[in-house]
Amino acid sequence: MKKSIYEKYADLLINYSLHMEKGEKLFVKSTFLAEPLLKELYRAALQAGAQVEFFLDFEDQQNILLDNADAELLQKESELKRYAFENFDAFLSIQAPYNVNALKDADNEKMKRLKDASAGISKIYSERTGNGSMKRSLCVFPTAALAQVAGMSMGDYEDFVFSACYLYHENPVEEWLKVRKMQQGIVDHLNKCKTIRYVNGRTDITLNVEGRIWQNSDGCNNMPSGEVFTSPVEDSANGHIYFDYPSVYNGNEVQGVKLEVKDGYITKWSVDQGADFFDKIMEIPGTHYFGEVAIATNYGIQRPTKHTLFDEKIGGTVHLAIGQSYLNTGGKNESSVHWDLIADMKKDGEIYADGEKIYEKGQFLI
Repeated sequence: MKKSIYEKYADLLINYSLHMEKGEKLFVKSTFLAEPLLKELYRAALQAGAQVEFFLDFEDQQNILLDNADAELLQKESELKRYAFENFDAFLSIQAPYNVNALKDADNEKMKRLKDASAGISKIYSERTGNGSMKRSLCVFPTAALAQVAGMSMGDYEDFVFSACYLYHENPVEEWLKVRKMQQGIVDHLNKCKTIRYVNGRTDITLNVEGRIWQNSDGCNNMPSGEVFTSPVEDSANGHIYFDYPSVYNGNEVQGVKLEVKDGYITKWSVDQGADFFDKIMEIPGTHYFGEVAIATNYGIQRPTKHTLFDEKIGGTVHLAIGQSYLNTGGKNESSVHWDLIADMKKDGEIYADGEKIYEKGQFLI
């Protein structure tokens, strides 16, 4: 019998992205909107012999918390999440929002308390995913809110998500194994290099990546994927870069971000849209340094949707993230923020590794 699209999605997540095995424990975070996928995911996990626990949000849950909890309650961490991140073998986050702008006008001080309350859990998560003791993956369940932000009909957005994950192929795993093989050649080359330089009409920035480990993002940690990335040496970036793609963080959109950097530190910035919000983000510790440098390879994704999971993978783009580094790359910057900002390289972009041109107009030369 032919599998439904959500059966194929669940099978891909459980058996490829997370590679769940008998006796392992999986912690799943999502919303009730994702029920069609959650049912198939539960079935696939049980067939693999894995135990699953679900942590599901209902509509307006965080706003109700912010409006009704006192300062003491806001500063309490989730004991359930702490236990799961300390003891479970894998974590899956399925983004299925009711409203992507739900927290856009939230009180900044209350949001800070929430972030502070989860700092300990976030550290456990970073350490365990960094040392490989906990597997993790992030994916999307198509919702009306995401379709609206992307400027698509619901049907078109579903097709976009499913196509990006290769779910319309007879065997999605085979397609992701092809991505893995292609990207491994790029990673092997970059892991021999000390510097990486991005250049286009509005960008010229060089970063030191010596001693850092480039990662092959092949659909295991993110679904979909299609990028190679690492964390730069924290005090190494010099130059300027312009990010022309729109980017959304906590329901707030920015576009046209220009950064000037000296010895790793972002000294100056300008923003065409969303400047006030970006200014507030730059007040958060750790955001003046880069936590990630990356090159996208998914040429099946060619239009921005204002969702970083997809937009940062657009073939022919690069991105840098301000804030938190990845421990598994050797990164050391710490922050409660990790925000990917995306630059187009298809028109006149070039990438140099140790002075050698390895990329031109959105395509690798190696």
